Amino acid sequence: MLITAGAGMGIDSGLPDFRGINGFWAKYPALLKLGINFEEMASPHWFIDNPHLAWGFYSHRWMLYKKTQPHEGFAILLNLVSTKRSFFVFTSNVDGHFQKAGFHENHILECHGSINHLQCFNNCGQALWSLPEDYKFSIDQDTLLAKDPLPYCPSCRGIARPNILMFSDASWDFVRGDEQKSNFTEWQNGNKFRSLTIIEIGAGIDVPTVRMTSESLYRDWDKNVTFIRINPQDFDSPPGTYVIKMSALQALRQFGKKK
Repeated sequence: MLITAGAGMGIDSGLPDFRGINGFWAKYPALLKLGINFEEMASPHWFIDNPHLAWGFYSHRWMLYKKTQPHEGFAILLNLVSTKRSFFVFTSNVDGHFQKAGFHENHILECHGSINHLQCFNNCGQALWSLPEDYKFSIDQDTLLAKDPLPYCPSCRGIARPNILMFSDASWDFVRGDEQKSNFTEWQNGNKFRSLTIIEIGAGIDVPTVRMTSESLYRDWDKNVTFIRINPQDFDSPPGTYVIKMSALQALRQFGKKK
């Protein structure tokens, strides 16, 4: 079984998907005043031009993801994959909620990285690291500016940044991502002659990496494939796909009942 998940997977946990401009600005009114949308804010240049604003944005997200618990659907999925011979998770979410829900790190590919891992902005050679669970950020709510001290590289003392693949990002440290890709490739090679079930959840069309991955494997897999797309809005799908026009949690609760 392959689980592919986009931002819609986290909405039922109470997380924003950041794709709707009005919803994004409602969450970050300071950015509305500045006229900065999500695509503009999610760019590495802010760590040079205005690192306090960059960390104001990302520290708010880090704290939000930390305090939010994965919804019931994660547990339903974990129970479901426990009945399978083998499984993998491919997700564009950077919140670490699959790991938080109990999925093993070696069976997850986070194609856009993780907010729970930091890197040196200058790529000085420092390996990725994580902030302590009890790390405290202080943010000015009116300006979204994080207050000093900001996270810094333990080796060169330069500015740190989340290990997230941002827009126009030439400095992303891809070492952890490459390890996850290697695990995913190994998993595919080890299972390519077995039947596959793909459950895609909440994968939108604005950044279509998850949808493209699901559809590519559905098209090219060597054995029989069952493809289930769960999405209340973006439900156009290849022929033969099972489409469930529900939110993640609504659909997964139905899976739990059937099991």
